[in-house]
Amino acid sequence: MIYSINPTTEKIMKKFKPFSEKQVFNLIKEVNSASKKWSNLDIKERCHYFKKISETLKKNSKEYGEIITKEMGKPISQSIAEIEKCSLVCEYYAKNARKFLSDEIIKTDYKKSYVKFQPLGIILGIMPWNFPFWQVFRFAIPTLAAGNCVLIKHASNVPQCALKIEEIFKELPKNVFKNLLITSDMVKLIVENDLVDGVSLTGSVEAGKKIGELAGRSIKKIVLELGGNDPFIVLKDADINYTCDKGINSRFRNCGQSCIAAKRFIVHKDIKNEFKNKFIELTQKLVVGDPMDEKTNIGPLARSDLRDNLENQIKQIIKSGGKILIGGKRLEKSGYFFEPTLIEAKKNNKVVIKEEIFGPAANIIIAKNDNELIEIANMTKFGLGASIWSRNLKKAEKIANKIEAGNVFINKMVSSDPRLPFGGIKNSGYGRELSHYGIKEFVNIKSIIVNKS
Repeated sequence: MIYSINPTTEKIMKKFKPFSEKQVFNLIKEVNSASKKWSNLDIKERCHYFKKISETLKKNSKEYGEIITKEMGKPISQSIAEIEKCSLVCEYYAKNARKFLSDEIIKTDYKKSYVKFQPLGIILGIMPWNFPFWQVFRFAIPTLAAGNCVLIKHASNVPQCALKIEEIFKELPKNVFKNLLITSDMVKLIVENDLVDGVSLTGSVEAGKKIGELAGRSIKKIVLELGGNDPFIVLKDADINYTCDKGINSRFRNCGQSCIAAKRFIVHKDIKNEFKNKFIELTQKLVVGDPMDEKTNIGPLARSDLRDNLENQIKQIIKSGGKILIGGKRLEKSGYFFEPTLIEAKKNNKVVIKEEIFGPAANIIIAKNDNELIEIANMTKFGLGASIWSRNLKKAEKIANKIEAGNVFINKMVSSDPRLPFGGIKNSGYGRELSHYGIKEFVNIKSIIVNKS
């Protein structure tokens, strides 16, 4: 069975019987039957559907936000904001898809030469639970706009979100978008299915390795977004009040369960005390509680095993010389709650460097100079996002060029934006979502050359 459990109450809300192998294969065939008609539809007509979906999202943002909050614990104001962002990505591609997919004329010595962007067919999206609507929409909308059909295997702890998303996509022609209510053991058969042409996964490094291997054996296009260990780099001339305020938001938003959350606060030694004191002061003001209450800043973690893993990581960091400055414990109450935590860690702490910490726990590392700030930032095997905080923008840009990450923000917390490509390097994966780069991930970039007769 697939269970929908409220992480605030720890109670089962609903349970669902997973699809059988026969049901899954029949669904894939149905989507394949819809694929040709959808791919041949004029881009303008495809985009018209996205405008309708955007309106549906706006009209029902509170209802959909409540589903997110009840199923994975995100504070309600953040859940509603997530729905609104989904609406924006629909509008963005409705406006820009035609331009992004227009033939690209290449000047050569041939009579005519140009590049066409044509859909691949059926793309499987394996989606995570932490942004259960946004992750699906940021993958699905550009993929659909390009003329592909979409199958979704959502995280098993957010089945109600998955089903509601499928309901929203019923604005599209029949069988262009389908949700697969399945457990992880069925994924292999879908990736290997001859009718499936590509895979996009947002998840753990281990999941990425498994899916990458499967897709590689089948020679299928894949995009991987595998999390991050983002450095939050604070130069000695940073505005401490502003920087700490944004740092708190970046680390503790969504209860710290974000791939692009600030994970390691790397702070110049000249301002370490001022930074720590301000960060602790702001952390103490955070409201931990019922995520359905609009005053709540931090809700529960999404699952009990996530809280257990966070607790174990903190123990290992302390064992290796880390020092808890505030927090550090689970809350003994109903729900998977954990105290907002700040730890001063050694720069070479293996857990801090090698692992992604998913939860409301921040690590601060002190650097003796700017070169060490860069060195520590690049010590991890992840490379998704990074942020740099300084009043000296020219200097910050020079440092940004030396940071090993797919996204570097200066004086702004890392975020995804439909207008900009999003993705990572190293263990954070490969490929890009969003912008004109994202819409071209699952297309045949076809060169057509016409020579003189």
